[in-house]
Amino acid sequence: MTQTIGELLETAADRALPVVRGIDDGQLGGPTPCAEYDVRALLNHLFLVVVNFQALAAREDVDFTQEPDFVADGDWRARFGDETARLVKAWSVPGVEEGTTGRMGLPARTVGLMVLGDLTVHAWDLARATGGDFVPERSVLDEVGPGLAAMAPQAREMKMFGEPFPVPESATAFERLLAVTGRDPG
Repeated sequence: MTQTIGELLETAADRALPVVRGIDDGQLGGPTPCAEYDVRALLNHLFLVVVNFQALAAREDVDFTQEPDFVADGDWRARFGDETARLVKAWSVPGVEEGTTGRMGLPARTVGLMVLGDLTVHAWDLARATGGDFVPERSVLDEVGPGLAAMAPQAREMKMFGEPFPVPESATAFERLLAVTGRDPG
């Protein structure tokens, strides 16, 4: 049985929260696998994604051009937990996966898979950057892997993904997912 986006996001958030909570303030200036972001900027980006995709679930307009400094709020770790809980709730409303949402009029489930992908991949980025540990749940990988692979060509055109990173045949499903986004799983 296919899990709902809300269920998948709850599972993904449960894995991402310990990574975010484990980030020390002294690590905020450190590099991440996303060359354009240090840890602080990547946290702010992930916060923005989590907040904006709550609005997309409710069929509201979003603005990705403004990047507020969520991390300036002293209790940003707790706030991240609150915002991911709101995200799960927003994507758990009956009927939320029906129809389209966002400026591009994408199927709502596709939009849900996009935020699921961001939460999963950026949790890995943050864990890699800060010495944390992150392994996504299999159910999340089973949904987000094929979804991101299908979106990859368009995401590359929009400069959201880098060129695919070459991985061996023996690569795990998660390593393949990271590679399709342009990341070196190693």
